[in-house]
Amino acid sequence: MDEHALGDRELDVMAVLWEIGSGTVGEVRQRLPAHLAYTTVLTILRNLEAKGYLSHTVEGRAHRYAPRIAQRTAQKSALSHMLSRLFQGSPELLLARLVETEALTPDELRDLAKRVSSARKPKGRAC
Repeated sequence: MDEHALGDRELDVMAVLWEIGSGTVGEVRQRLPAHLAYTTVLTILRNLEAKGYLSHTVEGRAHRYAPRIAQRTAQKSALSHMLSRLFQGSPELLLARLVETEALTPDELRDLAKRVSSARKPKGRAC
């Protein structure tokens, strides 16, 4: 599975399903940020299932779709792809570009620095 290969509409659908856990075409359609036709949402769900991102169970006449991949896993995969393709594999370059282009407040910058610092600390050593 290549999470980075998902289109914007596919990502919108996945975001809804990650939020609600599972849903029918109608339930997903109601929660999407853009108004899409029922058949369009159905097609997106079927495509995501064919790609291996979703599974479905039958509920009467409806199908209930659920993610087969966790959001965090998708984020890690997409980020890894972006790092290698756009930032020469450099997390430092990615973070620098993010800080340059986003209007972060001083508090947000401090929080980010704390996160980076705590993420870089070595975990406990085995004796």
